[in-house]
Formats: sequence, C-alpha cells, structure tokens
Amino acid sequence: MNYKLLVSIVPHNSGELISNAAKSAGAGGGTIAMGRGTASNGVLQLLGLGDTSKDIVYIILEEEKCEAARAAIISASEAKKHFGVMFTLEVGSFVKAGNIKENEVSETKGGRSMAAGTYQMINVIVNKGYAEDAMEAARKAGAGGGTIIGARGTAREGDAAFFGMKIVPEKEMLMILVPAEKKADIVAAITALPCFAEAGSGIVFCNEAQDFTVLGKK
Repeated sequence: MNYKLLVSIVPHNSGELISNAAKSAGAGGGTIAMGRGTASNGVLQLLGLGDTSKDIVYIILEEEKCEAARAAIISASEAKKHFGVMFTLEVGSFVKAGNIKENEVSETKGGRSMAAGTYQMINVIVNKGYAEDAMEAARKAGAGGGTIIGARGTAREGDAAFFGMKIVPEKEMLMILVPAEKKADIVAAITALPCFAEAGSGIVFCNEAQDFTVLGKK
C-alpha cells in the first residue's frame, strides 16, 4: 500500500480545523507541531507565512484518500483569508509501533531502488519522553544528529488513531537526515526499542530528501 504525507502550515490554533477536515474525508488522526513563520517577503506574507506563530499539521494517509482529504481541507479553509499552504510528500517507508513485520522496512521508494549518494529523512513520532531513546538507537546504528520538535496529537477518544497514535496529547517528532544506504539499519534500530512494542505508541516514516545542500563554508 502506498502512502502520502499531507502537510499544512496554518495559523496557530487552526491545526484542529485541518485535522478534522481530513478525518471527515477518511484520514486518521494527525500530528500538530508548533512553528513560527519568519518571512518578510510580500508574497510569502500573502500566503500567510509571515512572522507569526504557526501550526504545522502532518497527516499520513493512504494515497487513494489523499485527494478527498485535500478537497475537504480546501473546503474547510476557503473562507479564511491568507490562511496558509498545503503540500504532499511521498512516503517511502511507513512503520507503526506494535505492527512491525519482518522486512517491512523497504529499500525502495515509489518502486525504484534508491541511488547511492541520496539522502533519506527519517521521521519518528513518539509520545513525549521517548525521542531521546530513539535518537540514541539511531546513533548506534550510524546516524549523526537529529532534531526534536514538540508536537501534539489530534486523535479523539474512540478514533482509530492512525497518525495521532494514542490519546496522549504531548508528542515529540524526531527528524534525522541520513545517507540512503544507512536508512534500513537505523529504522530497524529505532523500531526495535521497547517503546515500539506496544501498538499506538509511535510511528516511523521516511522521505527522500531532494536537492540536499550543505550551507556555509566548506
């Protein structure tokens, strides 16, 4: 089954509107990270990405549900002026805690073998307090550093908490950029942690990082 990552960047306290709209179209729960826009460019200000607090909403869903979810989000936000932006990313690997099968972590993306020299972004969403454990496991498997972002789940009690996981409000999102050839070992190390043995306690998904550039002086 193929999955998409639907990302929306909207004003602070608007993330639930996006998540609820997507759920009305068949998506599961989402994860909302808090961020801040810093753009001074007039065009970006027009898009609602100026120097204000933002909600960044991440929703993983089956590819066939993506268009319906997008349409629902567009409809829910059409009355909002300069509300934000939305985009999708392909998800190359997707693992849910408590549902880890042998060979579930694939070495392909979109049916193509990953070329040497490419990079993968490993995204780990866990209940608060477990991101450091995931980062330690990733380092032992060959990763460098990572970035941890505070977030909150959006699944309601009784929901099939697909991306929102358990009804635990506080989440941590760990992002690790690694060479593609290290991805499988690192994901395997993370998903072998005890906190991933219980269904609903976390997810891991991966995207190809395109146009990777090291900034600054060499």
